[in-house]
Amino acid sequence: MDDVESSTMTRLDKRWFASLALDFSLRQDRTTLVGKRHKGPLVVQKMLYPEGDEVCHGIIIHPPGGVAGGDQLLLQTSLEQGAHALLTTPGAGKWYKANGQAASQQLKFDLEPSASLEWLPQENILFDGSSVGFSAEIALQGNAVFCGWDILCFGRQARGETWTEGELQQGLSIRRDQRLIWNERMFLHPESRVLKSVAGLRGFPVSASLVVAAGAMPADVLEACRMVEADQGAQYGVTALPEIFSARYIGNSSEAAKQYFERLWQLLRPWYAGRAAVRPRIWNT
Repeated sequence: MDDVESSTMTRLDKRWFASLALDFSLRQDRTTLVGKRHKGPLVVQKMLYPEGDEVCHGIIIHPPGGVAGGDQLLLQTSLEQGAHALLTTPGAGKWYKANGQAASQQLKFDLEPSASLEWLPQENILFDGSSVGFSAEIALQGNAVFCGWDILCFGRQARGETWTEGELQQGLSIRRDQRLIWNERMFLHPESRVLKSVAGLRGFPVSASLVVAAGAMPADVLEACRMVEADQGAQYGVTALPEIFSARYIGNSSEAAKQYFERLWQLLRPWYAGRAAVRPRIWNT
């Protein structure tokens, strides 16, 4: 496949559009980035191999450091048969005040049989006044595996900011061999009852979810995950369905949410990937 890069930024009526497409292939027992195409300020760092040739770690970077109202980000990733990639981000995503225009992030991941993709980004912080749309479409073939998490912070907690204006639309769909196996949709604004409801976020400023699509989960792994505890005061839990494992967290700390998910990941990865969890190096900085 061609490796084409473009540094051209596409400007649409004071909005920035940025896209990045990555193609991974397993060649001679090494997962290799064989295709890379980008427009605008969305790039990937040099591929890293902290756990050997079979798993390729990539760091997705949005150089501006924050997303303004009207900006659009698109990340597309394809994995050929047997390839295994782990993608993360170097820091929190910052979503600024909308100023009348919604910003968006689209994820489109396509995996061939026996491929495995882990999408483990840092948290997304919704500034007061932000209007954001997140969407993720995961297409799996055969026995391909996907693991991904999402951590949302409503307002900048370090500044004591709350989310009093704006809106959030979020969607995740996972298909295996074109059959829908997971579909969730959410629409929130600061007046939404679900933000305060005991059946919703219960007034917590952090909401997080982890999903693994890897088929039926062994009972002992599920039991081990149920024994994992999050920070005191948070609400959390795990669920195993025939084709999906899901974990949820609501609480006061994005760092605590990450720590909870990472402890689960340590237990889950030997099951779905046949190898121990190895932290991306960027998490240590």
